Amino acid sequence: AQALALIRSSIPPGHVGFLERLGDSFRFGDYLFVHAGIRPGVPLEAQTVKDLRWIREPFLSDPRDHGMTVVHGHTVTERVEMMGSRIGIDTGAYA
Repeated sequence: AQALALIRSSIPPGHVGFLERLGDSFRFGDYLFVHAGIRPGVPLEAQTVKDLRWIREPFLSDPRDHGMTVVHGHTVTERVEMMGSRIGIDTGAYA
């Protein structure tokens, strides 16, 4: 807890506020941008924050049309992965 407080105190308040106001998903037309993915078969308005931020399976192997193209990261692949109605864009650039 002390380390977290130290880190947070070194981040400008404006940056903290910006991050706190960010949504967990953004939809632009037929594209949905999320961190990790969605729970297949669950309407967008019923998705949990946990799934949007952390899900891998069953999302990654689900072949169905989600009614939109889901653009996500969270799971590193060598190249951008275009599979059905999802596009995985996490190529490990952080490393």
